[in-house]
Amino acid sequence: MAEIHPSAIVYPGTVLGDGVKVLEGAVVGKQPSLSPRSTARRDPLEPAEIGDGTVVSTGAIVFAGTRIGARVIVGDQACVRERVEVGDDVVIGRGVLVENDTTIGALTKIQAEAYITAYSTLEDNVFIAPCVVTTNDDFMGRTERRHELMRGPTVRRGARVGGGAILCPGVEIGEEAFVGAGAVVTKDVEPRMLVVGNPARVLRSVSSEELLENQ
Repeated sequence: MAEIHPSAIVYPGTVLGDGVKVLEGAVVGKQPSLSPRSTARRDPLEPAEIGDGTVVSTGAIVFAGTRIGARVIVGDQACVRERVEVGDDVVIGRGVLVENDTTIGALTKIQAEAYITAYSTLEDNVFIAPCVVTTNDDFMGRTERRHELMRGPTVRRGARVGGGAILCPGVEIGEEAFVGAGAVVTKDVEPRMLVVGNPARVLRSVSSEELLENQ
């Protein structure tokens, strides 16, 4: 049975798994209100689904059309937009915004105030440090051509992105790669490489002792 605080709002049709907690002022199953110029799809949305043991924390918002796995933490004042898929055992930190049509793999951690843009993919065991910014539009709202080219970053399994880093549209961060704090990533990062700087450049390979297989 789910536990819903009296001040929370859970919209009709929302599916809540066993042991789900929806805390003070949280909203689950909200429909989006789109600008006439929004690039987001406008097809009807299925009800939100929240997996067993997940906590939607104080003031957090989960939109309709999103499916969140088991034992996930959606932190205080975080927002997860429509058509987002979140795997099991994910942490979405305080104030994180996950935009529409994004996929987040199991065991991924997204720390406070990070911004995950629309059409992004984060695979399993990814680590996103505080205040990371991802982007998806090279044209920043100008020209019709942008619609066909809009794409967020892809962050492969086990990759780590340091605090305040910026990932430019469409870049791929390879498996177990490491992006240093404050880096601006303008092109793909090869697997198991450590990059730093603006623009990001390869510093060295990731130490073998830091790889998931050795944990």
